[in-house]
Amino acid sequence: MKIKHWLKLTVGALAMAHALGAGAQTRGGTLSMIVQPEPPIIVTAINQQAPTQFVAGKIYESLLTYSHDLKPQPGLAKSWDMSADGLTYTFHLNEGVTWHDGKPFTADDVVFSMGDMLPKTHARARVILNKYLESVKKVDDLTVEIKLKASFPAFILMFEPGFAPMMPKHLYEGTDYLKNPANQNPVGTGPFKFKEWKRGEYIKLERNPNYWKEGKPYLDALIFNIIPDSASRAVAFEQGTVNVLRGGDIDNVDVKRLRSLPDVEYTTQGWEMFSPQAYLIFNMRKPPFDNIKVRQAVMTALNRQMIINNIFFGLGKLSTGPFVATEMFYDANTPAIEFDLKKAKALIKESGVNPADHTIRMLAFPYGSTWERLDEYTKQSLEQLGFKVNLESTDAGGWASRTGNWDFDLTTTYAYQYGDPALGVERLYIEANNVKGSPFANVQGYINPELDKAWTAAASEVDPAKRQELYTQIQTKLVEDMGNGFLVDMEFPTLYRKNIKNLVKTAIGLNDTFDDVYIEK
Repeated sequence: MKIKHWLKLTVGALAMAHALGAGAQTRGGTLSMIVQPEPPIIVTAINQQAPTQFVAGKIYESLLTYSHDLKPQPGLAKSWDMSADGLTYTFHLNEGVTWHDGKPFTADDVVFSMGDMLPKTHARARVILNKYLESVKKVDDLTVEIKLKASFPAFILMFEPGFAPMMPKHLYEGTDYLKNPANQNPVGTGPFKFKEWKRGEYIKLERNPNYWKEGKPYLDALIFNIIPDSASRAVAFEQGTVNVLRGGDIDNVDVKRLRSLPDVEYTTQGWEMFSPQAYLIFNMRKPPFDNIKVRQAVMTALNRQMIINNIFFGLGKLSTGPFVATEMFYDANTPAIEFDLKKAKALIKESGVNPADHTIRMLAFPYGSTWERLDEYTKQSLEQLGFKVNLESTDAGGWASRTGNWDFDLTTTYAYQYGDPALGVERLYIEANNVKGSPFANVQGYINPELDKAWTAAASEVDPAKRQELYTQIQTKLVEDMGNGFLVDMEFPTLYRKNIKNLVKTAIGLNDTFDDVYIEK
């Protein structure tokens, strides 16, 4: 017995919808935005930093997309079936889809992407695919069957372009994926094609005239401006040089002022899939952060409410543990992390560590002035405990490389949680992902075999109540062990001109394709 996951519309209904909508859109124009910081690459199969996902989401597509309530919607797959036991997924692909170089997109590309490239190159997807994927096979040119080794309820949530981008087999098969020339001239199926990247200035994408959705996209081009400092980015938006601001593009202190401009719209929608959390990463492989008391002391020395009020300017809530409050199976009843400098100093004494013996190499997070202030405050808090701290600067690519290769003592970051903890949180704590090469792995070196068993059981459990029990156990233990330094459940605002329509329509928001975006004249 199969469960159908897509209500097929009649051809007549689709034609009517197209006819009604076609005349309402304004064609043409260039949408000017900011990518901050400049990404090291714009291929999400290889790099999943936020700027990469933002740009690449217009070039590459996945099989599905998701509504704001995380319900799967058609993408490159027009429909899909799931077997009653949850182990077999069959995807039916849209006809007439081509790559930007004119080659047809077929089931062969899906098999290659899911079965070969992503398990080797994608930091998040490889954890899931290497653990759960039994087989992926071509049924015919437009049908793919994926079998899992065990039930995995979160599987259907992974088919967005940042997590499971479809990659062109004809360009990558048999090559060194990381050195392939296509990485510098990306080829996808999306509504926009790579045109130009002038380093330090802008990335330009142009309309794909052969896009598989008839009549789309509406825009002629997308420009992603690279503007070094947040004050200049705010001025560019205020003066109309750029039309859209993502969360993090400007200093949070400027959000309220720019939001009040008469021609500006504001929304916090479009982050439902990501649910970002800001946190500290302690390198637990060596002193002093191999000592749990030291990690607890650092977190107790941080006034996190002050961080929210004075550094994030109110755009966020206190994290209570490894799950943000909007994540599935969140439990608020974890051990409290309270600010108490006297207690923090007592914990240092209990640890047996002499802070004066340690100079902390703190790797700065190069994502703008908010993070600069957070890093400086964290440095000062460590110094109050008696540590010496060297705050080391780098760019986005350097940060990813050094963090992914464990070349730091302490760093700050934020990570997306992807709706289900089996997709976005587990990867940060299991021993199997204690690997070099990606900043979105267990780079802190947290090892707990018993908790690994709980993660595995929770991911495969189909009973929500039993999953909740397991995830509650996990959250409590990670707070006790300070598996990371949980700081802020982040809130990302999007500001844009009122004449820009259909900008945020899904749970991945500005990371989506923009195939439906238009500028009203």
